[in-house]
Amino acid sequence: MPPSPAPLLTPSTLTTLVFATLLLAGLALRLWLASRQIRHVARHRGAVPAAFAGRITLAAHRKAADYTIAKARFGLLEMALATAVVLGWTLLGGLDALNQALLAWLGGGMVQQLALLAAFALVSGAIDLPAQLYQTFRLEQRFGFNQMTPRLWLADLLKSTLLGAVIGLPIAALMLWLMGAAGRLWWLWAWGAWMGFNLLLMVVFPVFIAPLFNKFQPLEDESLKARVTALMQRCGFAAKGLFVMDGSRRSAHANAYFTGFGAAKRVVFYDTLLRQLAPGEVEAVLAHELGHFRHKHIARRLAGMFAISLAGFALLGWLSARGWFYTGLGVQPNLMLPGVPGSAPNDGLALLLFLLAAPVFTVFLTPLLARISRRHEFQADAYAVAQASGADLASALLKLYQDNASTLTPDPVYARFYYSHPPATERLARLPVAMQP
Repeated sequence: MPPSPAPLLTPSTLTTLVFATLLLAGLALRLWLASRQIRHVARHRGAVPAAFAGRITLAAHRKAADYTIAKARFGLLEMALATAVVLGWTLLGGLDALNQALLAWLGGGMVQQLALLAAFALVSGAIDLPAQLYQTFRLEQRFGFNQMTPRLWLADLLKSTLLGAVIGLPIAALMLWLMGAAGRLWWLWAWGAWMGFNLLLMVVFPVFIAPLFNKFQPLEDESLKARVTALMQRCGFAAKGLFVMDGSRRSAHANAYFTGFGAAKRVVFYDTLLRQLAPGEVEAVLAHELGHFRHKHIARRLAGMFAISLAGFALLGWLSARGWFYTGLGVQPNLMLPGVPGSAPNDGLALLLFLLAAPVFTVFLTPLLARISRRHEFQADAYAVAQASGADLASALLKLYQDNASTLTPDPVYARFYYSHPPATERLARLPVAMQP
């Protein structure tokens, strides 16, 4: 009898087809959404929406439209480049070539795997550098937001690279060691180590890492401090301190945030925010952030991150033992022959392939996550209105929309897919007297 023909769709071939299809479908979807956003914002550039007439000037409205369009057009190029890079690393053989070159140089083992991860990070960072430079020194500069000098940008880059090596290499080495030494349930141990690292980082970041990039000074305005402290006492919230960050060194954008974990929580105001908002408006913005804690949004997001990462590690644990996972994504897996010279583990390859492939399969979850986030924002706004002045919150949000050049007329479909915060019209319409001229 003649031998049976080989199946046309092997697991490896099917993996390639599904991956390529979803990669291109995701790109097409995002390009379509960005094009909708550009057309919609340009179409409404010529007139301030009636709800904002008398409160937003036509010049400010046009600036926001032009800024939104410029970012969206640049985003089109970024999306195309990102897709090409993923394709280059995977199906076109980039990651396989890098792995084979390092194997020939270093042989198999932990050093080679760490070198693979480090080289991948450095090459990826180098590919992203032109886009970062353009965004900072051309796009943001054009609209008056960039305050960063080339020297400061370079210093940030060097610090980030050094921190990435000091922090990233040890945790990467731990993950690789667990993958090789912890047995079939290595992924559970790795997940526990990863979660512990993230919780530790939440404590360490505000005290040791953030000050490497910015200066944090205690809030000196006694009147504002008393007002903010009274608000936090009413809300039953304790923080380790109130700080002002020199955000104006890098950008004219304004913000405020909570950082830290447990007893290390801090309230941080950008200096640009304090310059733009009145004390009552600052209080209302802080009340909104406190609303996230009152509704346990932070704890829920943390729990969600724990659950998603556990599922991700479990999936990685299963995929890393399948040869088609590697070959289907353009990589020839290493030989795993104990005691045989030249054999090497696939752990570093598995990590990188998973990091490259996961966004391709999860991009379609974006609108669901954005919808949950928008619901949280509405809840936090309602809490802020109960604890502070709704009129002050509306006024503060309107100032921030204007000062950050956020468009008042986004495309509805684009907003539903991407926006983690409700569009201005929807958000302000829910606040008392917000939309009255």
